[in-house]
Parts: sequence; C-alpha cells; structure tokens
Amino acid sequence: MNFTLNSVLPNQIKIVEVGPRDGLQNEAATISTEVKIELINRLSAAGFSTIEAGSFVSPKRVPQMADSAQVMAGITRKPGVIYAALTPNLQGVEAAIAAGIDEVVIFGSASEAFSQKNINCSIAESIERFREVAQRAQVHNKRLRGTVSCSLGCPYQGEVKPEAVVDVVQRLRDLGCNEIDIADTIGVGTARQVQSLMLQVMKEFPVSNLAGHFHDTYGQALANIYASLEVGISTFHSSVAGLGGCPYAKGATGNVATEDVLFMMLGLGIETGIDLDQTVAAGQYISKILGRKTASRAGNALALRG
Repeated sequence: MNFTLNSVLPNQIKIVEVGPRDGLQNEAATISTEVKIELINRLSAAGFSTIEAGSFVSPKRVPQMADSAQVMAGITRKPGVIYAALTPNLQGVEAAIAAGIDEVVIFGSASEAFSQKNINCSIAESIERFREVAQRAQVHNKRLRGTVSCSLGCPYQGEVKPEAVVDVVQRLRDLGCNEIDIADTIGVGTARQVQSLMLQVMKEFPVSNLAGHFHDTYGQALANIYASLEVGISTFHSSVAGLGGCPYAKGATGNVATEDVLFMMLGLGIETGIDLDQTVAAGQYISKILGRKTASRAGNALALRG
C-alpha cells in the first residue's frame, strides 16, 4: 500500500485534554467536585484550548460524572477555552446546554458488537439517537464533535474493518459534526495501520477537522501520534497523568499521557500553546489525590528533576 507522507510536520497542533472526563470516569473511588474543579482550573491555566469537563449521562451508568453540572458551575472559565461534555441523548444535551457547555460530544462505535454491549443498540440506531442531540446543539450554536470508538479494534469482535470506520465518519459528518475523533479505544493500533485508516477517512472528512485519540495499552500511542502527524493530522487527545480508559471496554487502559505528548512535541519543535511544567504539576496534583504515581514517564522524570 502506498502512503502519502508529509515531508514537513505541522508547525502547531491542538491537544484536547480529556483527563477530567475520559480520565476520571473510570476511577472507582468518588472524586470530589472540588477536586474536579481544581483540576480543570489548573489545565485551563496551563493553556489548553479544549478540555473535556464532564459527561451528562445517567449517574447509574457513570456515577463519577453525576456532578458535571456542579463542576461546570464552579470552574473559572478562561476566555477562549472550549469546555466540552459527553451528551449521549436529548436529556443529556439539554442538561449540558443549561450548564453552559461549549461543545457537545457524541460517540458512535465502528464495532457492532461494542455498540450492542455499550448502549444496547446497533450502530445505525445509535446514530439515529444522536440526530436530536445534534439538532439541539446546532439550535443553541454549540460545537458538535463526534468520536468513532473502536476504530482500530474491538474487545468483543476483534478486528474492525476500515470500511466500518469510514461509514461511521460519513454518518457523523452528515449529522453536522464540526470535528471527528478516530479513537483507538483498546490501544491495539500500530503506526502503519493508523496511517492507512487516517488516509481513508480523509477522503470523507477534512483532515484539518480530524483528531487522533490513542490509548497506550500496548505502548503504541506516541508512535501512532507521530504516524498521524506524518499524514497531516494536527489534533490529538490526551489525558493528564495518563488517566482513564473506557469503563465498557475490557483491556482499555489509560489514554496517552498529556505530559508525554507535550514532551515529544517540544522535541519536534511543534508548538502546542501549553505550558509543560504547569501540566506536570496538574498531573502530580491529581495523582496525589488518587494515591498513586502519574502514569506519565515524562511527568515523573520532570517532577523529580524540578
């Protein structure tokens, strides 16, 4: 297979910080509202332009996110920062809008098996459920972001065909998504596989509005980010201290650590607009609260050095 690689990497990238939502949702112990607010404020101060701040889902499904409205009411909003939230249904999007969320996030799976296990419906049915959510977001002039989960593999069915990913991208595009994330939910993707998939997806959606969301289960996340840079992707998701994983995907360990991504970009001379030291401090803060070391290698090394 032929690959179209950029001879020059982008000068600047956007990092979407997902720790306060995708990171903390998987924690068994309840994290206080005050801690969540402090973490988000620290990340805002560090320079992140987009932060996943909460999730407006049933508290029975994800109890850790039950206080998302209170979190949104308590944070110190920094001008220009987009505060995003997961909103899987009409009730969720109405609550998110009332709470002042700037960006509505919907999730569609590229795996039929995962869709059934996660939300008890087919991929096609899930997209139909999101139609009302998308319409409400647009009526209220909120950004709409779609995520394609299990894009490179599924814990239940194994291989996921690229055509299935492209199909979901087309469906999310047609709902009016401003940005679409290609998510390696269980972290099984490798560099060439990621490049091949991104190139196919680019035929259906602008590369400037595509993002990579990589988990580090098999230690491939940074390699997959670099591989994505080579084909023109310039938006990536990461989680401070490497927090997180999907509670409905067996084996989905933490997201790639934000500190590690920032350290790599610093070495590549790619601008992020984010202060690495402040991000390391935020990672150390939440790790101390959780009673463990940060999962970020760069975060640990820089904290010891500094």
